[in-house]
Amino acid sequence: MVCKVCGEKAQVELRGRGFSLCKAHYLEWFVKETERAIRRHRMLQPGERVLVAVSGGKDSLALWDVLWRLGYEAVGLHLQLGIGAYSERSLEVTQSFAQDRGLELWVVDLRQAYGFGVPELAELSGRVACSACGLSKRYIINQVAVEGGFRVVATGHNLDDEAAVLFGNLMNPQEDALVRQGPVLPEKPGLAARVKPFFRFSEREVLSYTLLRGIRYLHEECPNAKGAKSLLYKEALNLVEREMPGAKLRFLEGFLDRIQPRLQAAEEVQLRECERCGYPTTGAACSFCRMWDAVYRRAKKRRLLPEEAEFHPLAPVARLG
Repeated sequence: MVCKVCGEKAQVELRGRGFSLCKAHYLEWFVKETERAIRRHRMLQPGERVLVAVSGGKDSLALWDVLWRLGYEAVGLHLQLGIGAYSERSLEVTQSFAQDRGLELWVVDLRQAYGFGVPELAELSGRVACSACGLSKRYIINQVAVEGGFRVVATGHNLDDEAAVLFGNLMNPQEDALVRQGPVLPEKPGLAARVKPFFRFSEREVLSYTLLRGIRYLHEECPNAKGAKSLLYKEALNLVEREMPGAKLRFLEGFLDRIQPRLQAAEEVQLRECERCGYPTTGAACSFCRMWDAVYRRAKKRRLLPEEAEFHPLAPVARLG
């Protein structure tokens, strides 16, 4: 196995792409491919200020590293979700990454902002943990972006993530989710644009970049992820990929290129301001405010909060670095 560029011993075999690369040329290729995706899909303007959602995992830290190397003003946003020692380790790894590179990191602590972390939130809302967590993350990340003057949020979702989401949305047809899936969600009033520069990279390709760059990251999965359907979908797609290298990318791009445009042409969603927080929603109140209002009502009944406690949607942000 030799590098297709220099002929030296290769470090990474890219089966689905039909070539292998040495360490130096792999790192160069990875950054150039990211830059190509950003340009092709018009994700960012050169040198633009961008908010990067960082969890402490390999994907988000690799993305922050690449955007920093490409010259973007990349500010990290980390959400402290209150999931015990896992959340503490996530913050420690993220802070260490930012400090080593002199990067700016913003932190929102869910428990400090709203009184409860994800475990309590899930129990009080009646939602499964991943649902309550995902809803909170989407809302807070957007809110911080809009209030902080960012036009765009970048996330580290990779090909395996995107293909698994698509697989799940097709298995349990959700047309609104299918319309929104893709590498770019455009900016709208009250909604920052969302971009996924790594959407064409497999999880293994992102991992290879992270290891070759010597990036320290949190290896463990979130304890709430155990039993998640997305892991089953990833396993199924991995079986197909082993027999048909490149199948995941063909599956995702086939949908994005041929099917999604027809769905988008037929979809017209009318947004209005949430009566509680003012951010865009399709109903009178957004899902985030409805969930947290219900949590506060139940917490008061159980005497977990004083009667005078009120839910305030705006999350305080700690700026580090």
